[in-house]
Amino acid sequence: MKATLERTDLLKSLTHVHRVVERRNTIPILSNVLLRADGGAINLKATDLDLEIVESVPAMIELPGATTVPAHMFYDIVRKLPEGSQVVLETTSDNATLEIRAGRSKFTLQMLPETDFPDLTAGDFSHGFALTGADTRKLIDTTQFAISTEETRYYLNGIYLHTVDAASGQHFRAVATDGHRLAQAEVPAPQGASGMPGIIVPRKTVGEIQKLLEDPEANVQIELSETKIRLTTGSVVLTSKLIDGTFPDYGRVIPQGNDKEMRVDRDEFKEAVDRVSTISSERGRAVKLSLSEGRMVLTVNNPDSGSATEEVAVEFDAEPLEIGFNSRYLLDIANQLSSDTALFRLADSGSPTLIQDNTVEDCLFVLMPMRV
Repeated sequence: MKATLERTDLLKSLTHVHRVVERRNTIPILSNVLLRADGGAINLKATDLDLEIVESVPAMIELPGATTVPAHMFYDIVRKLPEGSQVVLETTSDNATLEIRAGRSKFTLQMLPETDFPDLTAGDFSHGFALTGADTRKLIDTTQFAISTEETRYYLNGIYLHTVDAASGQHFRAVATDGHRLAQAEVPAPQGASGMPGIIVPRKTVGEIQKLLEDPEANVQIELSETKIRLTTGSVVLTSKLIDGTFPDYGRVIPQGNDKEMRVDRDEFKEAVDRVSTISSERGRAVKLSLSEGRMVLTVNNPDSGSATEEVAVEFDAEPLEIGFNSRYLLDIANQLSSDTALFRLADSGSPTLIQDNTVEDCLFVLMPMRV
């Protein structure tokens, strides 16, 4: 194999691809990236057996071929090469090492045969449709923070994607929850999504998709079956196994009868929560919201360090109410709101609270209260 390509193009692709490779592997081939030179491009592929990324890079191919080299080492070498340089990749005559040359720099890396490299993409995809980069990013960014990290509840370790029928038509919805908070976002269902199975996309895959969505205008082609999902955007193809489990009936935890409404300036609220939570303990993080007509007082008490209070003007004309929340969870939700005013729908101090944008209705958040 011998190929010449731009260092900038190679580095951009390696940045996407090498992240999939785990730092520690018991199977040596999984530490490597597969390079396949053919036609006018080099295809780079990396996998951890659950997730696979393939990206093609334009190159001048003198001798077609394929090999695998250590992914993180290769990435570090290319990252440190001079900007704007041409990189020559050439396998040695004994087929044991890959030479990397750029300017006066020369490196050799040990290779493993490409025949040992696993392939994740086998199997048929029953449904396929396209979303814009902006819609895909919205669904992921709005819900990703609520994914559970508790491994025992593995079915909550991802984002649940499915279609729902509403009066305004069919919607494509993303939901994530960790049992303490729930995030839901939706966009109009794209053509081809009707009848798709509900799927749970794993947390690591969600993180990689986020990093690939660089162009909000670019279309994201999505194909899925009951066990796998494949996304294609630009020259990148990401294939991932899905979480094999049943997502809980989240509709039961979304409160329907919360009749106390409180409206507050989003930024003012966010800054106030951030300030008073400085006092909170790392473990507790509790902030108390005392609501009365026209005002809200935020209070944090920490027996080890002190206390903090701040008053914020709000629209609220129901009976006075005191309720406590985890301050970090409040900030996570406030950061996802897009309108200037946040709408809180409350019932009492022990019931879940519904939080929404005042004007936008395609996202909602549920937050369980804390005792304070």
